[in-house]
Amino acid sequence: MNRLHADAVRVLRAWRSDEQAGTGQERLRQEFLEHLGGHRDGVLRSCVPAHLTASALVLDATGERVLLTLHRKGGFWGQFGGHCEPGDQRLADAALREAREESGIADLLLAGDEPVDLDRHALSGAFGSCREHLDVRYAAVAPAGAEPVVSHESHDVVWFAHDALPPGAVPDLARLVERARAALSATAARG
Repeated sequence: MNRLHADAVRVLRAWRSDEQAGTGQERLRQEFLEHLGGHRDGVLRSCVPAHLTASALVLDATGERVLLTLHRKGGFWGQFGGHCEPGDQRLADAALREAREESGIADLLLAGDEPVDLDRHALSGAFGSCREHLDVRYAAVAPAGAEPVVSHESHDVVWFAHDALPPGAVPDLARLVERARAALSATAARG
C-alpha cells in the first residue's frame, strides 16, 4: 500500500486545478495532502473516519452523454467510484477499476492520467465506519455502443445528456461534468 500512498501524494502535489472562484479546489488539494501526511494508511478504508477514494465520471466518446449510477447506499445520482484496494498501484487505477466494475463496461479508458476534480463529502450512517470521503475524480470514456450493466452497488445506471442531469444528483455534478468534458476535449486534441 505504500506505493499507492506515494502515488496519491505525487498526483496531488503535481495537480493544479483551473481554480475558479468559489470552487475551493486548491484548498482541497492542500487538505488531501495534509491528510496523507498524517496518515500512512490514508488511502485505505480502514483509515477512519476519513480516507481518500477514487472515482471516474464516464462520458461517451462525443462528450455529449454522461453515464451515472443511482447509488444504492446513498440514493443519489453520481459518478462511479469508491475505495482503493490493496491491488491498486495508482489512484488512476482505482478510479478506472471502480468505474469498470460499477458500470459493467470493461473497455473504459481514462481521459488522461490526471484528476479533473476533488471533492470532500460527509457520509451517512449507511456507509458504516466511513464518515468522510476525500474523493479524487477522473474522467473516463466509454467506447461507442457500450451498454452498461447495473451492479450490486446501484439501483440503476443510465446515460444522460451532459446538460440534462437528473434531479437527486450529487450537488457538484455539473462542475464535474464540465471538467470531465474539458479533459476529454484536451485528450482528443493531443492525440
